[in-house]
Amino acid sequence: MTDPTRPAAGLPPLTVRYFAGARAAAGRTEETVPAGGTLDDLVTELTARHGDRLTAVLRVASFLVDGVTCHDRQAPLPAGTTIDVLPPFAGG
Repeated sequence: MTDPTRPAAGLPPLTVRYFAGARAAAGRTEETVPAGGTLDDLVTELTARHGDRLTAVLRVASFLVDGVTCHDRQAPLPAGTTIDVLPPFAGG
């Protein structure tokens, strides 16, 4: 990401939504982060913000970018997108 303490100039932020165990680990249902990076950059940012508990969830989570499964963690995340963090679910 760009400097996480300074939003990317003029770009709408990313919205991160947490589900199930990710929500519990982050202690919130959603938050915004500055635009300007990749999914790997986002994971680094979220790890720095929330610590080990969320880090463990992010290692095994799936990510949806505007509702589509993200397979390329190095692809740029467009400004204004919504990223859903989905930990593995039990049951069927």
